[in-house]
Amino acid sequence: MIEAINIISFDVPFPANYGGVIDVFYKLKTFHKMGVKVHLHCFEYGREEQPELEKYCESVTYYKRKDHWINLLSSIPFIVKTRVSKELESNLLSNDYPILFEGLHTCYLLNNPKLKDRIKLYRESNIEHKYYSHLAKSEKSFSKKIFLRWEARKLKRYEPILKHAQHSFMVSQTDFHYFEMKYPKSNNHFVPSFHSGFEVKIAEGKGDYVLYQGNLSVSENYEAVSYLIKTVFSVLDVHLIVAGLNPPEHLLKEIERHEHITLISNPEEEQMNGLIANAQINFLYTNQATGLKLKLLNVLYQGRHCLVNSKMVEGTTLAACCIVEDNIDKQIIKIKNLMEEEVSPEIIEKRKSILLENYSNEKNFVRIMEVFE
Repeated sequence: MIEAINIISFDVPFPANYGGVIDVFYKLKTFHKMGVKVHLHCFEYGREEQPELEKYCESVTYYKRKDHWINLLSSIPFIVKTRVSKELESNLLSNDYPILFEGLHTCYLLNNPKLKDRIKLYRESNIEHKYYSHLAKSEKSFSKKIFLRWEARKLKRYEPILKHAQHSFMVSQTDFHYFEMKYPKSNNHFVPSFHSGFEVKIAEGKGDYVLYQGNLSVSENYEAVSYLIKTVFSVLDVHLIVAGLNPPEHLLKEIERHEHITLISNPEEEQMNGLIANAQINFLYTNQATGLKLKLLNVLYQGRHCLVNSKMVEGTTLAACCIVEDNIDKQIIKIKNLMEEEVSPEIIEKRKSILLENYSNEKNFVRIMEVFE
C-alpha cells in the first residue's frame, strides 16, 4: 500500500453538501482511516478555508480559482483554464507521491512533461461534455445556455488528455463502458462514489411527507422540481418538501403557489439528514443518466421508501433497492400506496446486501489501492 498521495480537488470539499465534493470528502476520511497520508490541493472560489479538512489530511493547500471572463476566450475549457496554477505545479514537484486528479476540471497538469514519470490517477464524476450538454438543454438563461453549449464542445475536445493518466476510476458502469470504448488502451476501473453512509439505518414507523432534494442552483435539479410539481404534485395532495442549495427566484415563486409544497433553502447537513430519514418517500428524479447520483446512495443508507425514475439508477446495481417508475400515472398511484406502508425488514436486508457489497467506502479504497500492486 502507498504511504501518501496528492489529491487535487476542484473545490473545497467541506461542507460535503453537493455531489462532487461528497465523493472527495469521504475519500479523504477513508484514506485517513486506512493509514494513507493525504496532501490535499483544492481550488477555492466562494468557500472559505476549512479547518475540518486538517483532521484527515497531512497538508491542505488552497489555490484561488481565476474565474475572470478572459478565460472564456481560451480553447481550453473554462472549468480547466480557471484552475491553472504555477503554485500547484511547484507543490506537486516537491514530493514524489502519486497524484489523483478529481474531475476533468483539475487535469491541466496531467500531460505536463515535468510530471511524466509520476503515477497519475484520474477520478471521473461525469462524462463532462455530455453533462454540460444536458445542462444547456434545461437552462433558462440564454447567456448561460450559450456558455454551457460552448463549454461542452471544448470539454469533448479536451477529454483525450485523460490518456496521460495511468489509471482512471469511473463512478458508474455506464461511464466505465463509455471510457472503455473511447480509450481501450487505458486502464479504466469501476469504483463507485465515496459517501457518508457507513451502515444502513432506517427509521421505524411512517413519515407524512415526500422529499425531493438536490443542488437547486443546477438547472438539472430545478427543472426536475418543476416537472414533478406540474405532473405529479399538481394532481396529488400530499405534502412535498423540496430541499437544497441556492434555489433560483423562479422556483421560489412556483413553489409559493402550492400550499402543500414546502421549500427549505440551504439546509445544514444535519438538517438534511433528518429530512431524508424522516420522509416517508424520497422521490429522486433526473433527466440525464450521467455519473452516479450521490444523493441516491445517501437516501438508500438512511431513508425509507426510495422512488426513482429509471435514469436515476442507470449504470448501477441500485434498481433492486428502489421503486423504479417512469410513468406519471403509476408514480401517483405508487406514492398513494407507499404513504401507507412501512418499510419491511426484507427490503432493509436487501439494501444492506447490495450496498455493503458494491458501494462501501472500504471496498472502494481497496479497489484503488489494487492498482499500485
